[in-house]
Amino acid sequence: MSEAAMETEQPIISSAIPAHIGIIMDGNGRWAKKRGLPRTMGHKQGLTAAKRIVTKAAEVGIKYVTLYTFSTENWKRSQSEVGYLMGLIKGHLRAEFDFYKKNGIRIRHIGDLDGLPADVRTEIKNAVHETALFTGLTVVLAINYGGRDEIIRGVRRLMQNSKDPRTLTEADLSASFDIPDLPDVDLLIRTGGEKRISNFLLWHASYAELLFTDTLWPDYDEKEFSKDLNEFKKRTRRFGAVPEK
Repeated sequence: MSEAAMETEQPIISSAIPAHIGIIMDGNGRWAKKRGLPRTMGHKQGLTAAKRIVTKAAEVGIKYVTLYTFSTENWKRSQSEVGYLMGLIKGHLRAEFDFYKKNGIRIRHIGDLDGLPADVRTEIKNAVHETALFTGLTVVLAINYGGRDEIIRGVRRLMQNSKDPRTLTEADLSASFDIPDLPDVDLLIRTGGEKRISNFLLWHASYAELLFTDTLWPDYDEKEFSKDLNEFKKRTRRFGAVPEK
């Protein structure tokens, strides 16, 4: 665990809570390797980390958290690891309904649903349907997701609707994405020490504040999350403009 994660948890300043946080949950495999464990154990512990961060996000009043769960590039991993991840996703969605209900968590999906195994598609659809009326935190699961892929699929939808390219606006393209009403990302967090966004929410994160931590995802906890939320408060968000003096 990083030194940051071992510090006393800081109170979160409610006046600067980001509405939408995107998280690249990186480091599961390295966490397992450091302990002489199979990579699958890292993914299992990563699921535990996701649950505690989602719980904290709901507690402090964040509206949206998007978790980069499985990318369009992750199919390149070994067949056994991909199979384990698909099973983990399916089993978690089925087993955690009481947790969603208790915390009022709404589940939504972003990504190419048609490219997933039929049983995983079914569990995703069930979770989305069964939590649709919950009014607390919305957890967006990015499964079989890539930012470029979402943009391409959005353009295809526009073409199918015979949209005149001469009148095309940003709002038109945004409305053709997987979740048209998904707000832009305010804060993007990546664990695991890498400093790139890896094709995650390319459109939505255009003006996101970026935070990178060396902490491996299974070790990322509420204390470090609170610290990152307070770091967000210190950022000056200009959106291309010059702030008034």
